This record gives sequence, C-alpha cells and structure tokens, in this order.
Amino acid sequence: MIELQPQLSIAQQCKLLDVSRSSFYYRPQPVHMVDLEMMRLIDEQYLRTPFYGTRSMTTYLRRQGHLINRKRVRRMMRLMGLVSIAPKPNTSKPHPAHKIYPYLLKGLEVNRPNQVWATDITYVPLERGFLYLVAIMDWYSRKVLSWQLSNTLDSHFCVAALIEAIDRYGAPDIFNTDQGVQFTSGVFTDTLRQHGIKISMDGKGNYHDNILVERLWRTVKYECLYIQAFENGRAVRRSLKQYFDWYNHERFHQSLDNQTPDEVYYQTINSKQAA
Repeated sequence: MIELQPQLSIAQQCKLLDVSRSSFYYRPQPVHMVDLEMMRLIDEQYLRTPFYGTRSMTTYLRRQGHLINRKRVRRMMRLMGLVSIAPKPNTSKPHPAHKIYPYLLKGLEVNRPNQVWATDITYVPLERGFLYLVAIMDWYSRKVLSWQLSNTLDSHFCVAALIEAIDRYGAPDIFNTDQGVQFTSGVFTDTLRQHGIKISMDGKGNYHDNILVERLWRTVKYECLYIQAFENGRAVRRSLKQYFDWYNHERFHQSLDNQTPDEVYYQTINSKQAA
C-alpha cells in the first residue's frame, strides 16, 4: 500500500496507515535451521499447554534433551507471537495510543450466522522460515470466512482478511478479537466502525474468551500444517486453500450435530431468507 510518490513522503504514508517507518523498511532475515526446528517444537508444545510461559517452556525443552536458555526461548516465542495465557501481574500493557474495548460475548446467546465473528493470528512453520496466518470465523457455524498470510506481524493482512470477509458475507453484528496491537490499531478498528460493527475484545490473558478460534488453530496445524513440509509461502497458500475448502464443505463437527460449517451457515441463512 505504501509506494514512492512525490505527493506524500514515506513518513506521511506510514503515519496515515498507522504503520511505523521501521516496519516499512524492514526486510526479513533468514532464520537458522536449528532455530526453526526449535520453534517448531515450541509451537507444538504450546498447542498442548498454552499456559506455558518462557520459564516452563525452557524447562520442558531441557527435559527433552535440548541445551537452551530462557533468553533464547523468550526471543523465539516473541518472534512467533506466542504468549502464555496464564494471568500475569500487569507485566504487559496495551499500546498507549490504542483503545481497548470491552468483552461483549459474556452470557450472549449466539443463535445465528453473522451475529458474531472472531479472529486470531497463528504461526506457520516452513522449511526455511515461517509465516503468520490470520483467519476470520463465524462463531455460530464455525465457518472460516476468510484468511490471509503474511511474513510480518502488522495490521494490514488482518485488515485485508476483514474486508474480504465483509465483501463476501456482509457485516456481522459483533466482531471479537484479542488485545493484540494488530486488532487494536486504528486502521483495523476504524474499518469495523465504518461498517457499523460492534467491537469486542477478550479479557487480558483470558484464553477461553476466544476458544473457538484457538480450537481452529489446533485443528489446522494437526490436520494440515504439521503433516507436510512447505518450501515456501506459495506451497502453504495452496495447501491452506485446499484445507479450508475441505474444512468448510466436508469436515463435520460433533458440536454442530455432525454437520459441516457450510451446511449450518447456509441452511440458517436460506431459511431466514425464505421466511
């Protein structure tokens, strides 16, 4: 979205898009193969024990025979965007310029598609690097409405996924996220407000507020990402497209009375339109 032009400087464009200039000039550096393997192990264990912080994760890796210190584990978990869900004594503060919105889903009966959407970001391992994946899910039907890949943790691939979902399915009543800077940024929340969508955010460190998307990540990784070796982002994108098509059209859920997300989503939509 940022380009060289005489009308606006790079600094002005970054300010308008709520992006730091360092993010624009950043070029990803190759990651050592040993680090990539260690990040893969950390990611797999995090799916099983999302309450592990850097201390517990370091202890776990050492018990598996890996010589690694806590500082290195902290750097890798930060790089992957992994944070322990265990409550912490006010050690993490939101961006001071970003507004935090209340959680609107407590006690709410979600009984139709497009009532509540939710989103999150996860780490995707490659043979020679990694990417970040964002997905938007309909809370009622579990349908994955859109997804995007990026090699940096910025707001713009999240906004692209949001706009794609709205263009395809219309706007939901409520959109729920965590308190990550990608979702509290002005460019993301402004897009929600412009479409008249109520903004809901998880409580700080509350893993269960967005549990359905967390379950989606576990499913995607064990059924798609961890059973293949991807050379590049193109291979990941191709595999994820096939997987999410299958997930929506064919993968039945016990929680949906053994129906697929598409069956639940479109049956409800069509019945309301017929009425």
